[in-house]
Amino acid sequence: MTEQFRNDNVRMTDALRSVYGDEIVLTEGDDESVPHRIIAEFAVGDRAYAVLQSDELKKEDEVAIFRVAKSPSGQWELETIEDDDEWEHVAELYDEMVYASGESP
Repeated sequence: MTEQFRNDNVRMTDALRSVYGDEIVLTEGDDESVPHRIIAEFAVGDRAYAVLQSDELKKEDEVAIFRVAKSPSGQWELETIEDDDEWEHVAELYDEMVYASGESP
């Protein structure tokens, strides 16, 4: 794990939750609106991330992880994490947070 992605570099945030509450609606590939629960939000270095879970993902005991960024208009946006290494590091950090707290998504 790179130095940046160490557990002691994680800061909990609430950017999405403070705007949307505990749930956010995402539009999936077939233009279907799907509610997702905001499980966790945290920042590592200068990047912020959100862990979301729809009912379908919950059935599979899975989560979706996105990068959170501000648009030029100042709105929060979710971005797909394209870099495999970044995604792996963020997923590992989330797993460490979950297992350290004894919670399950």
